[in-house]
Amino acid sequence: MARKISFDAPSEETPPLETEQRRAPPHPARPLLGIDSPIKQSSALGAISQSLGDISERVKRAEQIEQKLIEGQTVVELDPSFVDDSFVPDRMEATQEQNAAFREMIREHGQSVPILVRPKPKQPDRFEVAFGHRRLRAARELGIKVRAVVRNLTDEQLVVAQGQENSGRTDLTFIERARFAARLEDRKFSRETIMAALNVDKAALSRLIAIATRVPAVLIEAIGPAPGSGRVRWQDLTELLDEGENRVRAQEIVTAASFVELDTDRRFEALYDGLRIREMRIRSETWSAEDGTRAARVMRSGKKLTLTFDDRVAPEFGDFIRERLQVLYDEYKAGGGRPT
Repeated sequence: MARKISFDAPSEETPPLETEQRRAPPHPARPLLGIDSPIKQSSALGAISQSLGDISERVKRAEQIEQKLIEGQTVVELDPSFVDDSFVPDRMEATQEQNAAFREMIREHGQSVPILVRPKPKQPDRFEVAFGHRRLRAARELGIKVRAVVRNLTDEQLVVAQGQENSGRTDLTFIERARFAARLEDRKFSRETIMAALNVDKAALSRLIAIATRVPAVLIEAIGPAPGSGRVRWQDLTELLDEGENRVRAQEIVTAASFVELDTDRRFEALYDGLRIREMRIRSETWSAEDGTRAARVMRSGKKLTLTFDDRVAPEFGDFIRERLQVLYDEYKAGGGRPT
């Protein structure tokens, strides 16, 4: 299994790990004082500020509270307009119905679990989400503040927290995990970091990335998360796409008006069935020797021709042909690419 990068994600029961303290600039922004800051005070923090006698006391108090935020020991309320999504998306767009249901749950019961954010690199007045994207979206749509834990995180720590939080809840579908893995590799993260983020071993990671890179991104986006389809189904679809003109056919299927009206699982099935039916129409014929032995089957699909040998009919005939492929190829080339 993958070797995890040591990194504890915060929860309400277990306080987050402390991070290295940062030196404050000569004239730092004071989020809790409302000076050049995106963070508006919550009622509790507002009461603290009002009880202080003068500005020096307020500055001292703000420094103490801000240090706790940096160490990830305090849950704060942030204006969601100052919080950006992760630089590596993992989720695919949910349906309007799913978003509405989640938003109403937050409206009725509140946000029980805080999100994890970091101060955004090179933009100290903004934040970036490690996990909690749906909670952030709901807060934006409801026009309320979002409860968050603030920690200093490297890029590697952020994606590991992001991936492990979703993996722990088995919340991402197979293709979302595959696409997330491929995007991390595109950004030059090490395989070790990606394995830690997704909690998979090297072989499983290779399969995830292979499928995400072999299936065109436009098809993945058209299908959506497809929670009902796991690795085996996506692998089968990948192999179908490699046959003949199926990639062109796939593009025709996903752009049809009837396809767009389907939900995500039915989209996957529509594309899979459409390509599979076409595959079953492959021209196939049996080659028989002069003695009547049906020694091979010839199948042509688009620009591909496949020979199949049955050892039960002609034992080791396939191996015999394979060992002479170079001779046959030389004869082919000698004839100018035509049978001699």
